[in-house]
Amino acid sequence: MPRSLDVSAPAPVPARLPLDFLVGQSAEGHWLAVETHGLCGGIFRTRRDALTYAAAETGRRPDAVRLASAPLALVP
Repeated sequence: MPRSLDVSAPAPVPARLPLDFLVGQSAEGHWLAVETHGLCGGIFRTRRDALTYAAAETGRRPDAVRLASAPLALVP
């Protein structure tokens, strides 16, 4: 007997992209943490605050947070 498909079962949720961040200063001197896919980011008072946020968002994965060598900008 052929098996029928259960269409009432929810579809699997696609895996979330792993987050990666760049941390650096804007041209105005503000500290930024910017997710490389443009998914999130923020402005912080200190470098340490930006690094702490980025590390927490990435689950403290090794190599997920890098320091920028050029000024950063948040893009709307």
